[in-house]
Parts: sequence; structure tokens; C-alpha cells
Amino acid sequence: MKTPICDLLGIEYPIFQGGMAWAATAELAVAVSKAGGLGIIGAGNAPADIVREQIKKVKKETDRPFGVNVYYLSPFVEEVIEVVIEEKVPVITTGAGNPGKHISKLKNSGVKIFPVVASVALAKRLARIGVDGLIAEGMECGGHVGGITTMALLPQIVDVVDLPVIAAGGIADGRGIVAALALGAQGVQMGTRFVCADECTAHIKYKEAILKAKDRDTVVTGPPAHGVRVLKNKLTREFDKLIAENALAEEFEQLGAGKLRAAVVDGDDQFGSIMAGQIAGMISDIKPAAEIIQDLVKEANSVTDSVANFIKR
Repeated sequence: MKTPICDLLGIEYPIFQGGMAWAATAELAVAVSKAGGLGIIGAGNAPADIVREQIKKVKKETDRPFGVNVYYLSPFVEEVIEVVIEEKVPVITTGAGNPGKHISKLKNSGVKIFPVVASVALAKRLARIGVDGLIAEGMECGGHVGGITTMALLPQIVDVVDLPVIAAGGIADGRGIVAALALGAQGVQMGTRFVCADECTAHIKYKEAILKAKDRDTVVTGPPAHGVRVLKNKLTREFDKLIAENALAEEFEQLGAGKLRAAVVDGDDQFGSIMAGQIAGMISDIKPAAEIIQDLVKEANSVTDSVANFIKR
């Protein structure tokens, strides 16, 4: 399974690991990159020195390509960009903001830039400023969501940009990969599936919540204009109360503060924010990242063969 994105980034398989804050640490990034995908460190709101430490851990363990997800709402974004350049990180993915002001500096340093986009308008705008590719993320994803599904969003973005497009949101197995490629993507990004990798440092209670999840167990909660997809628990019911009361944005922020860390690091599965995509109900095991990737490739090849045989009939 190889697409042009593999040659562009020097990876074996067109599989990005999502840059999830707190969960996407050096340990997971190393495992995914060693297995042939693109491992990604989630910088989140971490200070630059912590991000540098994570980058150095990856570089110590592998010479395979890897990336850093830069969160543009972080108070440390400027410093993190400097660290990415100084440490010669090959690829960054970006979210929650426009990387335009850093494009020239990053490209001059050899860093390839793949922003996450949830609309055609944003995809067109970022394509014009010189990014190297786009990650089209549908509302099926875990965490912050847009308003369009992956299946509807992906082909529309592919049709209007002359850039590699990576599909994200609602992908958990080889069938999803083949579907994304059929819609014009050159690869996929997967977050929730890789949370349930052995090498992911997320608390076992976080992983077990995903394993227990059924098809209707995720909800979009938080302020209506800034929804976050998580698994249902006591925290989501508190958010529902705020919505019913037409609470101010500040009240939502106060309730949500620190809750992702509480879930991922401390294992609070009741009042923590268990971010997970709608495909959580498809995940039934925890195993090494390398095994996850090999299963994905095997499944995708099997599906491709089945489709080819069906067409021949």
C-alpha cells in the first residue's frame, strides 16, 4: 500500500497517527514511525522545553520521519515553532489556527506543513499560502469537530486543491483506508485507534472506556460553536446542563479546564474528557502500534482485492 505521500515524506505506509494532546507522546510516535507510518507528537499546550524533550526522545529512538502537531491556541506556539525549526522536525500538522505567518520560515527550514481543515473554504485559503498538504477532518473525529462528515468533506476538498489530502475522522480499519483513497485521499490520519496501542501512555481507564464504547456512545459537547466529541460520562451530563441553561462561554471553559489531562493522565473516566471518535465502537483490543499498522495494511489489501474481484464479475 503506497501512494505519492509516501515518497514525499519518506514513509512506508500512508498512515498518519493523530497528534492528540497528552496521548500522542514520543513513545507512541516512535512506535508508529518505526512501523512505517508517520508518528506525531501532540504539542498541545505544552511549553517549548517539554516539546523539545519529546522530539529528542523520538530522534534518539529512530531515524524514521516523524512529525509534531502544533496547536495554534497554545500560549507557547511561537516558541514551539522555533523548537520545530531548531530540531529539524520533518513534518508538522497544525490545528486551531492559521499557520500562515510561519509558512516561509518553516519551508525555508525544510519543514513540511499539513494543516487540519474542516471546510472547503479553509482548505482553499491554506492551499494559496503554500502549505504542503491538507488533512481533511470530518465531524466523526474525537476532540474538536467541524460540521461536515468525512465522506462529504473529503472529495470536495480533493476537487478544489492541487495538494495531497489526508483523510481523518471515522477511520479505524483497512476498509476505511480504502474508502478514503477511493474518494481521492493520498493517506489517512487515525487518532482513536492509536490511543489503544500498547505504546500510547494514556491511562488504562481511558483505553478501557474506548474498548467498552458502542456506536452511539460519543457525544458532541461544550459551547455550541466549539463542540468537542467525547465519550458520554458524568462530565458530559454537566455540559448538557450548561447548554440547557444557556450558560456563558466562560462557564463552559471553567467546567472543561484540565479535564482532558484528568482523563488521559489520571484516568478519571467519570469527570474527565474522554475524547474519542465515532469509530470507538469498532475498537476491541489493545496491541502494539506495529501490529495495528500491519493489520490495517492487510485489511486494506484484502478489501482492494475483493473490490477488484467484484468488478470483474
